[in-house]
Amino acid sequence: MRFYEYESKALFARHGLPLGEHRVATSADEARAAATAIGGPVVMKSQVLSGGRMKAGAVKFADTADEAASLFQPIMDAVVSGQTGRSVLVESKSPVAQEYFLSVTWDGRRKQPVLLFSDMGGIDIEEVAETHPEHLSRTHFSTLLPITPRIAKEAVGAVGVTGGALNRITPIATELMRLFLEYDLTLAEINPLARLEDGRFVVLDGHVDMEAEARGRHKKLLAELGVQEEETRQARPPTDFEIRGRQVNEADHRGVAGNVVEFDGDLGLVIGAGGGSLTLFDAVRKHGGKPANYCEIGGNPSVGKACELTKLILGKPGVEKIAVMMNVVSNTRVDIVARGVIKGCIESGKDPKDVIAIFRIPGAWEDEGFKILAKHGVDYCDRSVSMYEAAGRAVAKMG
Repeated sequence: MRFYEYESKALFARHGLPLGEHRVATSADEARAAATAIGGPVVMKSQVLSGGRMKAGAVKFADTADEAASLFQPIMDAVVSGQTGRSVLVESKSPVAQEYFLSVTWDGRRKQPVLLFSDMGGIDIEEVAETHPEHLSRTHFSTLLPITPRIAKEAVGAVGVTGGALNRITPIATELMRLFLEYDLTLAEINPLARLEDGRFVVLDGHVDMEAEARGRHKKLLAELGVQEEETRQARPPTDFEIRGRQVNEADHRGVAGNVVEFDGDLGLVIGAGGGSLTLFDAVRKHGGKPANYCEIGGNPSVGKACELTKLILGKPGVEKIAVMMNVVSNTRVDIVARGVIKGCIESGKDPKDVIAIFRIPGAWEDEGFKILAKHGVDYCDRSVSMYEAAGRAVAKMG
């Protein structure tokens, strides 16, 4: 789940990271008041869960409080990757001498967090990595051993930063690593970290992503930041469909039937098996299909839970059929999923054999599950049919 910039900075403030004076405005009058309180020129930034704000006209500069008030609505109306802002962050404009990039993320190959640092901040780090790799350092660190300043100092010094800058950036990077681990984050990024003309360092922009499964553990923090429980918070605000998917999952503790993401296709997906769900989603697209959603089902959900998920997906406008697919399962009963999906079809006023394009879940209690599917005339297959082939069969049913 992704945080807005003002929420990220609130989290940074808890760890003593240096921030410029800033306030959140939800109206032109509040923008004027914020600029007045800050004093001097300000930067005004739309609060959206996406990058590209500057190019979209969602970041503007104001020299006076009245100008800040006049710019509020144009910033709110600016569309950034299909989103409009929920508020505007009004922040003091700082005279910048140099910009740096600082980020902690997860390296899936090494299975370790990695600290990324560059003395070329303010631009896409991918561009730096491609055109100026000598200006980017990658330093892995342990999740078990204590975080020490030595790790951060090595990362910052690796690109040639020395002297006062090295000594001032090191504690910032150290705290960013601690923050990353403490809050179960998948990304903690500062871009840019600015060295001002007077020598001070200030976080000008920040991005934070938290592991979705960690929400329960950090419920108090999220409440303090104002993050509502129904907000899925990906690269955009959640849709009503996604909120209902979360509600389906939370209504019953048994198994998983959630992590629903909405797309605009016509083939609904009831898929699972961890990485298998991503594999199946990609396979559908590879065969030319248009997924209506992504979701995850598994962990032996109840009949009711599988039923409600099916009804949710079938009730999505534009969905013509659903594909029910998983890898070989051992901790999920095939017959229970089959009962739930068929029940969901019937309660949606649909004939299961007409709307289930394919059912491909082999594993525990599969014989019983296949009997149920056969009784209703549903097209199903066992483990002899690969997930990729099953996805192809589902797409073919869409014509």
